[in-house]
Amino acid sequence: MTTTTSAQAPKQTPDAPPPGRTGPLGRLGAWTAGHFKQVLIGWLLVVGVLGAFAPQVTSVLSGAGWQSNGSESVRVRELAQDHFGGNASSAIQVIVSSKGRDVTDASVRKVIAEVTRELTADDRIGEVVPPQPGVGVSRDGRTAVVLGGADADPDDMVRAAEDLKEPLRELSTDDVTVRATGASVMWSDFNTANLEAMIQAEILSWPVIMIVLVLAFGSLVAAGLPLILTMAGLAASIGSLVLLSHLTPISIWAMDFALMFALALGIDYALFLVIRFRAALAATGDRRRAVVETMDTAGKAVLLSGLTVLVSLSAVMLVPAPAVRTMAVGIMLSVVFVLAATLTLLPAVLGKLGPRVNRFALPRTRTDQAASPRFGAWGERLWRQPVRFGALALVALIALAVPVLGLKTAMPSIKVVPEGDSSRQGYELVQASLGPGAPGMLQVVVPSAEAEATARSLKATDGIAAVTPAQPAVDGSGLTMIQAMPSVDPSDAQLAGTVAELRAELPSGALVGGAAVENLDLKQALDDKAPLVIGVILALGFVLLLVALQAPLISALAVLTNLLATAAAFGVAKLIFQDGHLSGLLGFEPQGFLDGWGPVFFFAMIFAIAMDYTVFLLSSAKEHYERTGDPRQAVIGALAHSGRVIFAAAAVMVAVFFTFALADPLPPKEMGIVLGVAVLLDAFLIRLVLLPVLLRLTGRAAWWAPKWLLRVLPEVRFSHD
Repeated sequence: MTTTTSAQAPKQTPDAPPPGRTGPLGRLGAWTAGHFKQVLIGWLLVVGVLGAFAPQVTSVLSGAGWQSNGSESVRVRELAQDHFGGNASSAIQVIVSSKGRDVTDASVRKVIAEVTRELTADDRIGEVVPPQPGVGVSRDGRTAVVLGGADADPDDMVRAAEDLKEPLRELSTDDVTVRATGASVMWSDFNTANLEAMIQAEILSWPVIMIVLVLAFGSLVAAGLPLILTMAGLAASIGSLVLLSHLTPISIWAMDFALMFALALGIDYALFLVIRFRAALAATGDRRRAVVETMDTAGKAVLLSGLTVLVSLSAVMLVPAPAVRTMAVGIMLSVVFVLAATLTLLPAVLGKLGPRVNRFALPRTRTDQAASPRFGAWGERLWRQPVRFGALALVALIALAVPVLGLKTAMPSIKVVPEGDSSRQGYELVQASLGPGAPGMLQVVVPSAEAEATARSLKATDGIAAVTPAQPAVDGSGLTMIQAMPSVDPSDAQLAGTVAELRAELPSGALVGGAAVENLDLKQALDDKAPLVIGVILALGFVLLLVALQAPLISALAVLTNLLATAAAFGVAKLIFQDGHLSGLLGFEPQGFLDGWGPVFFFAMIFAIAMDYTVFLLSSAKEHYERTGDPRQAVIGALAHSGRVIFAAAAVMVAVFFTFALADPLPPKEMGIVLGVAVLLDAFLIRLVLLPVLLRLTGRAAWWAPKWLLRVLPEVRFSHD
């Protein structure tokens, strides 16, 4: 005889997820919530090991890399270094200028001898070439150029310039001015000035960030969570950059962008998860169930957002410029580590804190609401009047985008270096004494048999002011170098035409290079790759959204609106930096163009940020549509649940970026204003107006997909059943 007992619910083990439909991220959240110590120890080990290398970052990261690998000008530099005593574009030029004495005067010759000794003592300097009459001595005889040949790669030559420029400056006397200049010194000054400006801007932005964080999270404890993600992600990514630098040169700019994105994404992701966790905790009263629900919904959106950022930036790797590529690498590493911390460390901390996440809450703060009544009301208004608000946003964006049709780009001129720096002062001394094109000497390497014909052709070219005597290689390689002085400043647009003419008219074996030509070749490579990079970013962004949303129409519309916001940001950049509007207010002298690396790199960054907000909005809309099947609830619910996150995250990003507008150097100013305007337009006109309006106007069609497509795509759901 058997005895029946009443059914009992199975016991939940500490590691088991709560009952119900739970996805992979929900199971990950359940595990982290139940293994707080293990997760914490794991992250302490990661941060401790990788962070131990972080202090080396400023000494091991490179300052060069602004070149087009495989270009003719880079080949000329390599030949010059190998066969012509280091007389390459990376060589260090030392300008010795007397106020009233000839360079043959004993007091001036003494200074030149001291300069020679200083250069010779550095093992990164190859042959030291004394001033040559007619080449390195001005017509009035009062200015001379001593050349320190490059006997190291360009990155080490930038470090050599950093070490030598101040000792050389100190050789100046009351009558004699000594300044180091040349491409290596310029990049040293450029990187130093920009690094200081970026650090200063980041320091200025912190008070604003902390205020926004406290207001957005509503409590001091919750406001501190993004800082945990930022510090963990930043320490790990910077340490990784140091380790990676032992395999390949990494630009020092990679560190700056890593810091920027670690902070921005750490705040974005923490906001999205914490707000969802609070509401789930208030509804269930169970911290582990709240973590699971949070990870199954908001966690999925965060993962997709991180992937879209990585995909957008990965397209930059198509550009054959080491500095641009490694800046993208720095951002991608910060995204990887911040994303990993968000999906493991943050849920573990939330599971540990439970209700204590709301400690030290601001007065009248509702910590149990995932939905914002204000943004919900805004959604209701957009639903009632879509054409009115959508038309206003569209007209504003198109008006701002129109100027982009006249956008010009070029590589930075000497104006981006502060006036008091050695490279700029030396540059101006050379121009004043030897001619406007003297700082941008062209180097032509040619087989010796063609040297005479090459020299004749150079002298017959209109854009050439002077040609130096041919210099045969001393190693018997059969090569000859001829240097030519352009008649215009190295940043003048006419130089590109002169170089193109030389490459077409010189004998077939002639190679044209020099520091100014390297800039031209880099700009050309950036221009050539821009359509491919932009196309790849748009295509991959669409594919990722299609996989996530299972809806081709709204995925395509999201990509197009991202493109519109980007065009508007570049239109504003054209008005400010090319045309000079607001230059007096912002404190800079316009160059008449946007820096050449801006369109490709800024486009990738802007699109990555825009996709971040797109994912937050549309994943929330998809979640509501999955639950209700009602397009109206999808629009209003998405704004109610994600509007506050988008608004707060955008406010932080705009505050961070616009502080860079206060920097003295032009590149950080360009970056700050372009990115700040892009975030402002994208968050407030696209995500909070135009895209919800498009969802309203397309209705159910926004979420429709053909059956064959649904069979091909993996199933992705954002609702937690």
